[in-house]
Amino acid sequence: MERKMFYWIALLVASCLAGCRSHSGETDMQTRMRTEIVTNVRDSVLPFWMDYAVAPDSGFYGTVLRNGTPVVDAPRGGVLNARILWSFSAAYRTFKDEAYLKLADKSQRYFIDTFIDKEHGGVYWLVNPDGEVLNASKYTYAMTYAIYGLAEHYLATGNSESLDMAVGLYHTLEEKGREPQYDGYVESFTEDWKQLDNYDNNASKTMNAHLHVLEAYTLLYQCWKDDGLRKRLKFCAELFMDRIYDSSRRHFNLFFDNAWNSLVEMDSYGHDVEAGWLLCEAARVLEDRQLMDRANRLALDVTDACLVEGLSDKGYMMYEKKGGRTTGHASWWGQIETMIACVNAWQISGNDVYLQSADTVWTFVKDCMIDREYGEWYSDCFDGEPKKDTPKVSMWRCPYHTVRLGVEIHNRLK
Repeated sequence: MERKMFYWIALLVASCLAGCRSHSGETDMQTRMRTEIVTNVRDSVLPFWMDYAVAPDSGFYGTVLRNGTPVVDAPRGGVLNARILWSFSAAYRTFKDEAYLKLADKSQRYFIDTFIDKEHGGVYWLVNPDGEVLNASKYTYAMTYAIYGLAEHYLATGNSESLDMAVGLYHTLEEKGREPQYDGYVESFTEDWKQLDNYDNNASKTMNAHLHVLEAYTLLYQCWKDDGLRKRLKFCAELFMDRIYDSSRRHFNLFFDNAWNSLVEMDSYGHDVEAGWLLCEAARVLEDRQLMDRANRLALDVTDACLVEGLSDKGYMMYEKKGGRTTGHASWWGQIETMIACVNAWQISGNDVYLQSADTVWTFVKDCMIDREYGEWYSDCFDGEPKKDTPKVSMWRCPYHTVRLGVEIHNRLK
């Protein structure tokens, strides 16, 4: 507790010293962070994916090692490819580089042709490089990223096929993925959308799946002002605030049964801060003032709790806490979501302490997580030492978080 109190006092002092503002109201820290982060994303992260992840066939490798060597026979995941689609689409919409557009269009075509189940609806989980389906199970998680990627492609290009596909997947998820008694979305199904007998942690519903429903529906609503979608997006936002959030702990619960009973007490700091700023975004898109006020207050509470409990002495956000045990390594995506959440909290509150916190995490990333030899970032650091044998491209290792950092910081720190 004394260490955390000292940390906050130090941040307050630092914000006073470092927060010198120009006549326009912009701080030197804002300018530097925006320049450094956007430059890293455009000069290191995106080039790695452009140079090494693009396969000679119509798609993208499923696994690429740290030095850019592809594992050519590795399976290819629906989630990874939806995230690639979102990343290059968002990069083009933000930075207007024609090279990004080319890969956005390529990934849109590959995703639709390879991962959309034309018979049963939904998205395949895993395929071989030749397109043979390895796992046709239907996951809410994969559905939401498909909607997210296709909606972003539409916003970036105006391609009506992408919007039609995103809307079709939304209808499929609403028809087949919702749980009828208590509402919400079931974690996963068989190929033809039958219920499973068992789920990980016995949880048929998860915070993570619903987080990405919220994320996808927020973006889709920007493309398609449908009343039914608006109601479902508002339902998701209120679900997070009323059911998933535990105000006594200032954290979100993670695993639930169908009746929304929490099954495990566990704090995932990266998911917590991510949910906070995504709730603010959903409320803003809905233009619901009452919801915006609630989301802003909740985002500040969650961000504060995670900074106090999860920020390490070395300046990174730790991974998670289960019971009394903390998993203390630094994941690449957890640092990204923490930085965005801190900038969001700074925008809400005007308190420069949050901007300083974002810069503290960014300083750690610069020192420990950016791979200056081969490009991109290391996926994990343990006690400040990067884990160098982890692939840069895999089922779960994608450009989406890092590109989103560049997009969000570019737009928020103008």
